[in-house]
Amino acid sequence: MKAPVVLRAFGLAALTTFTVGLAFAQSPTPAAAPATAAASDEMPVPPPPEVVAEAWIVMDAASGNVLAGENIDEPLEPASITKVMTSYVIAAEMAAGKIAEDDQVMMTEYAWRTGGAGTDGSYSGFEVNQTAPLLEMEKGMVVQSGNDAAIALAQHVAGSVDAFAALMNQYAARIGMKNSHFVNPTGLPAEGHVSSARDLALLGRALARDFPKAYSYNSIKEYTVGTITQPNRNVLLWRDKSVDGIKTGHTSAAGYCLMASAKRGDQRLISVVLGSTSEKQRAEDSQALLNWGFRFHETHELYGADAVVAEHKVWKGEADVVRLGVAEPLLVTVPRGRYERLKPMMDVPQTLVAPIAQGQEIGTVKVMLGDEVVAQRPLVALEAVDEGGFFKQLWDAFWMWWESV
Repeated sequence: MKAPVVLRAFGLAALTTFTVGLAFAQSPTPAAAPATAAASDEMPVPPPPEVVAEAWIVMDAASGNVLAGENIDEPLEPASITKVMTSYVIAAEMAAGKIAEDDQVMMTEYAWRTGGAGTDGSYSGFEVNQTAPLLEMEKGMVVQSGNDAAIALAQHVAGSVDAFAALMNQYAARIGMKNSHFVNPTGLPAEGHVSSARDLALLGRALARDFPKAYSYNSIKEYTVGTITQPNRNVLLWRDKSVDGIKTGHTSAAGYCLMASAKRGDQRLISVVLGSTSEKQRAEDSQALLNWGFRFHETHELYGADAVVAEHKVWKGEADVVRLGVAEPLLVTVPRGRYERLKPMMDVPQTLVAPIAQGQEIGTVKVMLGDEVVAQRPLVALEAVDEGGFFKQLWDAFWMWWESV
């Protein structure tokens, strides 16, 4: 006989669940089709719009699911989208108490000569050999894409550009950016300075999730330093009220780049376009990708962190069952109108014997849409189960033998 496992439903009566053991499998019960499904819900999702770029992606921010993309893992020059990584490092170091918003940041001569007005690149306008509060300098970097501000901030945070780049790469690794390597905080051309569309989407997702205040600076439409007022180069901020970020970029080598992010209702999408042919093209393609993503996809949280997904029989323990769940919220992004057709499937051990540690991985839960796995997470024990006493272990050992014969 198989040890009983009770799987908790998503909370929707129409959603069918089933369980798979490692030794014996039960046949899944087909999910009933929604009684009032719209005709358009029966149609396949149309292909994404054509994009004129070397690489592009559109990602759901909550689940991290890639809705569509091309050349998404190809290392390319990210130009000034690099400054989103600079913003992330600054926010993380501030959260760690190592720097503060009111720190006085010096616009060094090196920063001014390397990234100031005389370099024919984006600059903020802070005076050389003068200080300004870190927050003001950061906004000059974010809104005006100031190379000079990015360099001055890097020097303040880490002592040098090289040391700051090392921090950038450390944080990028934590975020899961596998095809990125940063050499400077600006995105100015440098050998070995690369990222990918997927990595940059993960970065935008991480900034919005981990440091929403720092992320919010990207929605500022213009910023003034001294007598110089400059607009945000992300024209989508004016065209689409749901767009609240995040960063443009351009060099002759990288082409025209744009990481855009928009929130409609509870859903946030992030698009990245790298190596486009013009400011106009990158904006039009980014807008089209966001519109397509919102129109044809929806995201739901199936299980919250530490929510009880199932209960599993435990042998030889102080308790007879252990509650199983997921360590982090399990979210899925699916074609709009298909949510009720999802099927959760558990893959759990045939026999579970105490002791069990809290947080111990015990099988997996997969979420299926037809034959496709749309999400998969480890199942973990939500509480510890210690070994039972001598007579409890002896009794359970007898019944385990009995059920095996």
